[in-house]
Amino acid sequence: MPRNPANHDPQANPDKAPLITRWWWIRHAPVINGAGRLYGQMDLDCDVTETARYEALARHLPDDAIWVVSNLSRTIKTAEAILQAGLSGAPCITEADFAEQDFGDWEGMSWPEMEIHDAAAYEDFWQNPTGNAPPDGESFHTVIKRCSPAIERLVSQHKGRDIISIGHGGSIRAAIAHALGLGHEYALSFCIDNLSLTRLDHVEGGTLNGHGTAWSIGGINMIVN
Repeated sequence: MPRNPANHDPQANPDKAPLITRWWWIRHAPVINGAGRLYGQMDLDCDVTETARYEALARHLPDDAIWVVSNLSRTIKTAEAILQAGLSGAPCITEADFAEQDFGDWEGMSWPEMEIHDAAAYEDFWQNPTGNAPPDGESFHTVIKRCSPAIERLVSQHKGRDIISIGHGGSIRAAIAHALGLGHEYALSFCIDNLSLTRLDHVEGGTLNGHGTAWSIGGINMIVN
């Protein structure tokens, strides 16, 4: 699949405008008591008390969008906070494939505790930290592989729409990897802060002669004020 929007020539087929499906990815609100620990797919509560942040997002995001949340309650609660701050609509799609990385036996632990728990597994993991999985967990490479088909399916179902997806650090990095065609070794290097906005636009008919698809990057880890 061509992914370079630089191939787009707006004069190549002037009678057919590209069909753009805009993804507005937002990382969930800060998890309560999660600092310094891998909480992964643990269903922990989050703090949505900083009202001004949600009001800013509501002003910036489009109305009449398709809303997508993961199966973890912190994404649902974050979506509700943004909607209550002034947007119309409702989170209508729960997409379990957009859940955070499953850290298996290490969930709830700090990095020093992981090493104490199983020093051999800890050492093995760091030989390839994006390709190896924690004990009884999944690798970041696997996160990309489960997020990518869900992204393409939702694009197919909602072509030309705005999609607001409240996700996780792992799933948003996976979406970036999918859009840019990055290997897992590179995608984890992106910083994705809580309540940051990442815009990824799927462009159909946006390549030479109006055929094929591409991705356009509107911004990554943007803080909306």
